[in-house]
Amino acid sequence: MSFDVPDDRRYLESHEWATTGGDTVRIGVSDFAQDELGDVVFVELPEVGDEVAGGESFGVVESIKAVSDLYAPVSGEVVAVNEALFDRPELVNEDPYGEGWMLEVAPAADGDADGLLDADEYDDQIA
Repeated sequence: MSFDVPDDRRYLESHEWATTGGDTVRIGVSDFAQDELGDVVFVELPEVGDEVAGGESFGVVESIKAVSDLYAPVSGEVVAVNEALFDRPELVNEDPYGEGWMLEVAPAADGDADGLLDADEYDDQIA
């Protein structure tokens, strides 16, 4: 099975993605992750103003199959949360790279994203 892996973002080995290059970093889970999870029924996310640490858990996603921790690709302050997910968690399944985004973070350091996988490396990992 082939999964969508956009090359305009970077990836954690734990299947979270991050857009990089702007003032904020948008974070979500990959197409592969949402497929492995199955139907997402609940998402727990931090609040605006909270700090997240790169590589550390920032929330939880619950599906019909499992409850999984979500890990931050970068460190920084949460500046936006996708509140639509609280009423429609299935957006994670329907559009993981678009309407299913989870957080936006103002990164604490420019170098955080350097250790993330590019699209080709991530695609190799899930192949």
